[in-house]
Amino acid sequence: MFDIVTIGHFAIDFIKPLGETRLRKRVGGPPTYVSLSAKKLGSSVSVISKVGEDFPVRYILWLKRQGVDLSGLKICKFSRTTSFVIEYRSDGGRDMFLRNKAPPIHIEDLPFSLEAKAIHISPIIGEVSADLIREASNLTPTLTLDPQGLLRHFDDKGRVSLHGVENLDFLKHIRIFKSSEREIKVLAGRENTIEALKKVREYGVEIAISTMGDKGVLLSFNNKIFSVPAAKPKIAVDPTGAGDAFIGAFLAEYIRGENPLWCACVGVAASSFLIEKVGPRGFRSKRDVHRRAMEVYEKALTIG
Repeated sequence: MFDIVTIGHFAIDFIKPLGETRLRKRVGGPPTYVSLSAKKLGSSVSVISKVGEDFPVRYILWLKRQGVDLSGLKICKFSRTTSFVIEYRSDGGRDMFLRNKAPPIHIEDLPFSLEAKAIHISPIIGEVSADLIREASNLTPTLTLDPQGLLRHFDDKGRVSLHGVENLDFLKHIRIFKSSEREIKVLAGRENTIEALKKVREYGVEIAISTMGDKGVLLSFNNKIFSVPAAKPKIAVDPTGAGDAFIGAFLAEYIRGENPLWCACVGVAASSFLIEKVGPRGFRSKRDVHRRAMEVYEKALTIG
């Protein structure tokens, strides 16, 4: 049994950090950032994903060296790996363009013997269905979701935009929900983040989380709302994968029985280290993360 299994596409990201003109090619996608973040905190991690024949062998070898189990990775013939161009703007936002799209992940792709303390589902191009979410809920006591890829639509140039989802019944199978501030507002159809968190919890979600960049995190559980401030990085270089790093660290603590508020502080700390470098190279030791998390924990507030 693994501690944490992530389901969703790996990606090849072409990142243009703020102030730079050239694109930097990096391995990305939730399986990368969630797994590495949790692994650094001592969790055993595995992924269920699909890539194309263009997925570099060096990425596979590097991920294995980091301790990520890739037995659930399928390399699809005559297919391309999901890839994005990601350009950061001076206002803190980003523009994303889809370059290629890997095949979807089906229920049949779930290993028959799959067991995990937590399964995190995080589609990036709608590659996971509601049926798969329902099936995965039978394989773990803790099913978590980042819905980003369920909300994304692409124009003829590949530009990413967000659209709501008509049927939210899949949330009934989710124990922990994590989303960016913009995405949770779109999904819940609410202009206020706290109201959006409440809407998500109406479906039986135990813990709902909204990550808000340098504004920190809002966390809802036990009918309370908590505000967790952002941890200040030494230098902010590349925020790609910060939300995934957050939930990876959160889950690594949660499956050990830690309080969700502390888990969120650890998540904030882990993501703050990540953004100090381009791509998935900024992860730090458990000791470093916990030290920074303690500073955050002392500033967390109950706001509702």
